[in-house]
Amino acid sequence: LLGLCLITQILTGLFLAMHYTSDISTAFSSVTHICRDVNYGWLIRNMHANGASFFFICIYMHIARGLYYGSYLYKETWNIGVVLLLLVMMTAFVGY
Repeated sequence: LLGLCLITQILTGLFLAMHYTSDISTAFSSVTHICRDVNYGWLIRNMHANGASFFFICIYMHIARGLYYGSYLYKETWNIGVVLLLLVMMTAFVGY
């Protein structure tokens, strides 16, 4: 599920980036352009927004599984996972 969510996020993000402009005077109009004029733009935007939430839910379920089965005893693996979680959170913060 994590891989599917990540691929969906990357693809929908690329499609949104093709039509989005970050200029302060045209940013809102580019979002309305995506939702109204781009074919299934509203669906791509909603999939990207809700996919991010589902991606983090999958990450938290993966962490919960690791806690349940005692994977925290493997220090190196657990520390790499913590670093990856922090990197994903930082990337999401910068992206939104």
